[in-house]
Amino acid sequence: MTVPDLRAAADVPGASRTPAEVSATRLTAPGAGGLSSRDAAKRLARDGGNVLPSPRPVPLWRRVVRQLRDPLVMVLLVAAAFTLATADFTDAAVILLVIFVNTTVGVLQEVKAERAITALSALTAPAARVIRDGRQREVPAADLVVDDLLVLAEGDVVPADAHVVESAALLVDEAALTGESAPVDKTAAAGTDEVAPASTVVSAGTVVVRGRGHAVVTATGSASAMGRIAALLVSSPALTPLQRRLAGVGRQLAAGALVLCAVVLALGLVRGQPLQLMIITAISLVVAAVPESLPAVVTLSLALGARRMTARHAVIRRLPAVETLGSVTILATDKTGTLTEGTMVVRQVWTAHGDASVSGFGYAPDGLIHRDGNVISPDQAPDLVELFRAAVLCSDASLRPPGPGNDAWLAVGDPTEAALLTAAGKFGIDVDALHQAAPRAGEAPFDSDRKRMSTAHRLPGGRVQVICKGAPEAVLHPSILTDHPDTLRAAADRTDTFAEGGFRVLAVAQTERDIVPAGAEGYEHGLRLLGLVAILDPPRASAATTIAACRDAGITPVLITGDHPATAAAIAAELGIIEPGAEAVDCRTDDPAPAAARGVRVFARATPQQKVAIIDALRAAGEVVAMTGDGVNDGPALHRADIGVAMGKRGTEVARQAADLVLADDELGTVVAAADEGRRVYANIRRFLLYALSGGTAEIAVMLVGPFAGLPLALLPAQILWINLVTHGLPGLAMGSEPADPTAMHRPPRPPAETVLGAGLWQRILRVGAVIAAVTLGVGVWAHATDRPWQTLTFLTLGVTQLAVAVGSRARPGSRANPMLFAAVGAALLLQMAAIYAPPLRRLLGTEAVTIADVLIVAAVSTLGYAAIRFDRRIPSTRHPSPRNSAVDGEIPAR
Repeated sequence: MTVPDLRAAADVPGASRTPAEVSATRLTAPGAGGLSSRDAAKRLARDGGNVLPSPRPVPLWRRVVRQLRDPLVMVLLVAAAFTLATADFTDAAVILLVIFVNTTVGVLQEVKAERAITALSALTAPAARVIRDGRQREVPAADLVVDDLLVLAEGDVVPADAHVVESAALLVDEAALTGESAPVDKTAAAGTDEVAPASTVVSAGTVVVRGRGHAVVTATGSASAMGRIAALLVSSPALTPLQRRLAGVGRQLAAGALVLCAVVLALGLVRGQPLQLMIITAISLVVAAVPESLPAVVTLSLALGARRMTARHAVIRRLPAVETLGSVTILATDKTGTLTEGTMVVRQVWTAHGDASVSGFGYAPDGLIHRDGNVISPDQAPDLVELFRAAVLCSDASLRPPGPGNDAWLAVGDPTEAALLTAAGKFGIDVDALHQAAPRAGEAPFDSDRKRMSTAHRLPGGRVQVICKGAPEAVLHPSILTDHPDTLRAAADRTDTFAEGGFRVLAVAQTERDIVPAGAEGYEHGLRLLGLVAILDPPRASAATTIAACRDAGITPVLITGDHPATAAAIAAELGIIEPGAEAVDCRTDDPAPAAARGVRVFARATPQQKVAIIDALRAAGEVVAMTGDGVNDGPALHRADIGVAMGKRGTEVARQAADLVLADDELGTVVAAADEGRRVYANIRRFLLYALSGGTAEIAVMLVGPFAGLPLALLPAQILWINLVTHGLPGLAMGSEPADPTAMHRPPRPPAETVLGAGLWQRILRVGAVIAAVTLGVGVWAHATDRPWQTLTFLTLGVTQLAVAVGSRARPGSRANPMLFAAVGAALLLQMAAIYAPPLRRLLGTEAVTIADVLIVAAVSTLGYAAIRFDRRIPSTRHPSPRNSAVDGEIPAR
């Protein structure tokens, strides 16, 4: 068992005691009668009770300011101020609306993230049974104090960290807290050692699956194991890769806008233009340089991606996580319930007559028994029948068939014993009839010292069948078994083989006696070995395929679990995470952070704090990390990773609330599908940036070069703002729906340090912008020379050519994919035409009506924008010159 140190100091409210202090208290104060009600009330007032830490409430205004400090949002605020200064209230309203929506969404996501702490409080037992004043009573779990004497029984959720002082076959499921799939035996310890043995400690949030016991509370609130996990969840999540990249773009745009403003203002004054006009023009160019539709496009792309992911059983809790999935370079995954089924299953059986294998999943008695490659029946294997019958009789668990509220067979009691019942059912053994035919007449319960349990059963003839079941090292002894030494050596060798494969092994032996034995010694001698049963939590059927898909996509899988190192290494090797024999770090003895930095891919016996340390080490090395898990112990790591992924069905509420993505179907393969959507979203964002910034570049070039080509003021400020509104609005939003590249998951993820304008995108922006500017200036110079309304034709050409670029930016040219883009371009074109033919817009924008012949000329030359964007795709990017990456910006061949 691996749990956080229960005695570590805590700087937050709560209380804790060492085992020595607990023992001293038992001898001097509460005794068998527990605390007095008076003492409990005093300690509750002093220590604050069993209350988990929670973050301080954050005022709404501070949350809003936190959102507005984003560099891109700050640029938009400046742009809004500029548009208000030019009295362009329409553009100002649009920009302010975008800021309002983004800020509202961000604040709501921040509030939802804090629910993880509330979920931790809800997970702890709402009530607890304690002994106070010598009597058993039920009290709220929040009112527990150190030295309270807990009463534990089968089915109870442990309400606080405690030291076991009395136990009877006490078995506790700690999977949610430690990740260990098998329940752990708990025994009482009378010693006063400063460090308590793990077998004598129970932790809050774990579940008693068998037996009963008393335990003295040693830690409450933030001093408890659950409290430490809560403290790890209080920190704010870091920026996602997309947020970091967009922040960099925002800073670049802000700096560039200021430089442009100064340059244009200076050139205009040198030419003798009025100061007021040039100030307005310079401000308009600043707005042209800022793609104010970018936040809306990003939000829409993320929302559409989230919707598509939901259809594929991936529920997004934080919108930025949609794109983050496409950036992931490391997929760190838990084992129990994520890579594995989360159930114990018999897979191999050994008897003196040979090996047999068992098929099937879960606790349903559906499966086959194979020996020597052939399916066998009970008549063909009496040795297996005898082994399974004995294993069933020497078990306390039961199976619950599907019914209202559950659609699968469930284990009641020890999952390991439930696996034995399932295997027997697969071999046609009627468990209920067997118990009736051989009722239990006595037992020597399991304890951690003997590591075995024994039972006695009345047979129809009056004799007594004695059965012993336990760990092979505790059963395979000549003092217990009468088998030949060669048989015992063969069984020991087979046990080692099973253990190396990550199996949990049980040995089963039996004999017949005339009377029920007395004491454990009477049961456990003169027995005959029936065989060995190898049990494990099997890998999910889809796990190996998912791991292979991750590797194909350039995503490195890493296993981080609280389970045994041998089990973790065996599962990792079977699924292809590591090569057989590769290093697996035992976090109990080795520091996992340096191991993560040097490329180790399997970590076992990891505590919640160590999982966070591994995630931090990977992120510090420049990796983008996704962490999957389902237990309470996974919560801090899910919270710390770039993207946390929780299981929706079997996952704890803590894990779901700490995660950014919840898998509704509990299938790890859904993460790969979600990563594909993430890469699609990022490609569409880059597509919009290419389109918007190339248009902005063209607008700036036209304004800067126009005067030297004989065009004193190529465009009016209102005309620039109108083009931005028309071209960046509906067409830009429609680009967020472009389809995915089918080869995206066969390429490695983009480098984490790469900017959103990297991989040759900014060069493309300059090339395409230059073509748009050349076409626009060419029409303007021609119109000026022929005494046509040159400013209006310049305005029309610039807008229509940008719309042609939008059509050419499609991911699947020649197909009917994303018809919304055609509709958006059509609507934008109508608005552009209205600007020169509708009298109210002509007066607003300062345009003139032009002839149909001139419009057709503009339409013809604007097709050069379409040709430019299509031809530019054929130029290899700086990052991926190879053919397999020719679709780096998301272009897909038509189908």
